[in-house]
Amino acid sequence: MPDLDHSLLLLFNGSTSLFLDGLATSLTTATTWIPLYISLLYVVVKNNDRMAQIVLILAAAGLCVLLSGTLNDIFVKPAVMRPRPTHDAMIGYMVDVVDGYRGGPYGFFSSHAANTMSIAVFFCWLVRCRELSVTLVVWSLVNCWTRLYLGVHFPGDVAVGIVCGAVVGTLVWGLLYGLSQIKVAHRIFTDSKYTRTGYLRRDADVVVVTMTLTVAWCMARACMY
Repeated sequence: MPDLDHSLLLLFNGSTSLFLDGLATSLTTATTWIPLYISLLYVVVKNNDRMAQIVLILAAAGLCVLLSGTLNDIFVKPAVMRPRPTHDAMIGYMVDVVDGYRGGPYGFFSSHAANTMSIAVFFCWLVRCRELSVTLVVWSLVNCWTRLYLGVHFPGDVAVGIVCGAVVGTLVWGLLYGLSQIKVAHRIFTDSKYTRTGYLRRDADVVVVTMTLTVAWCMARACMY
């Protein structure tokens, strides 16, 4: 399997395009997605009347990041000690590195993949809006692509991160549901303006627009790379 992992990595890793180099670098930067996080915060605040409920949802989102990424960085990566492709003795010399970026020494599993997928899946369950769900899953997969393109994770690292994130996002949603005794999922919203869980679709559209504008900004920035 290591040979397959190596071959798949080299298939996705790098290119001769400065535009793609710049795009991947912009998309993988955490601060790039601050507007997206703000838009998700807007959706939560706008569609929940009680402050306790808002705080609980935000705490649950934070728990997603803690369980899927932070604990991984602190415990799993140092325990497994699988080198990133850029630090791997067998393949490191073949990896296309962008602007000298090599990441930390260990790469199993991808915290980018786990973090973003956990948030995506959590909000898929929370809002139940198809457009929002597709947008957030694409956002996570875009982040996964950047890790392969930049050569800082093997496909296996990313795949495990995706699965871990999806599981964490689902479990945290289940925990939130149990603690807050959310019942809106069982109510019938006949008005097409609302999702199954009572979120306004027009508010969910804010996230979709924000994602689109962020990617457009990254593409414009990559043109000047």
